[in-house]
Amino acid sequence: MSSAEWNEDGEEVLLLVDGFNLLWRAAFGFPAVIRNPSGTDVTAIFAFFALLRSSCRTLDTPVECVVCFDGEDGLQSRQASDSEYKQNRVDVDLSPLDWLDDIKKGLDVIGVGWVESCAHEADDVIATLVNRSAGRPRSVLSMDKDFYQLIDDEVTVLNTVKKRSRAIVNRTEVVDRFGVEPRQWCDFRALMGDPSDNIPGVRGIGKVRAARILADGLTLEEARAAGRLVGAAGATAEQMWDKVLTWRQMIRLQIDIDLPALPQRTSVDAAYLPLAAAVVNTLGLWR
Repeated sequence: MSSAEWNEDGEEVLLLVDGFNLLWRAAFGFPAVIRNPSGTDVTAIFAFFALLRSSCRTLDTPVECVVCFDGEDGLQSRQASDSEYKQNRVDVDLSPLDWLDDIKKGLDVIGVGWVESCAHEADDVIATLVNRSAGRPRSVLSMDKDFYQLIDDEVTVLNTVKKRSRAIVNRTEVVDRFGVEPRQWCDFRALMGDPSDNIPGVRGIGKVRAARILADGLTLEEARAAGRLVGAAGATAEQMWDKVLTWRQMIRLQIDIDLPALPQRTSVDAAYLPLAAAVVNTLGLWR
């Protein structure tokens, strides 16, 4: 799907960037190691701005860009519901976070807004901003499929890891690929699980069976009432029903959190965003 097909009127798009998702991709998925003249590895910050610039250009339309970061205590509310939430990430290399202050300074330099809320994950910040900005096209830059639950006629997910022609994920792709509507995403993932967030799902229920259970747009409760939890896997789902509902709530993004003062609205002409090397140099890191 091209940006022209989605945003036919060429309206300014609100591009909400999952900041840590982009930073981890920059640090661990960039095709080259970038060192400054002193030999310091600056790949994470260089690639962050290179990928941000490239992503803005992918939309090929005027963009208001806001980068959203996880708060320091962002995981606490979901881990209060399930202590295993994202515990599979405890051994993750956190060294890219050393660049966070410089990245925020760089965003200020190039005129791209950023926001974070101490008590919330970036996912909930993004979902809240999507909710507050109804009536205009919005796109979420992330590889995280949980944002699929936000997709509607005005909202897409931008995944620039994919080919340019398929980078914009809309409702049709979600339905065709997974067999459920975006509004069913949390029910769907609660059944089949989400290994990236350490949510195991129901043993014996994968993508196809989960979609079959939720066919015709049903919620978990409606599917249960319709007698669709059958067989051994259905019996397992019945036995752990409260857990399944807890997982769904953990996957569901909050759309009404309190946010700090938001950055002033600024449009970004992606064609004139500075190159990553220029940003790194302006920050005094290219020496």
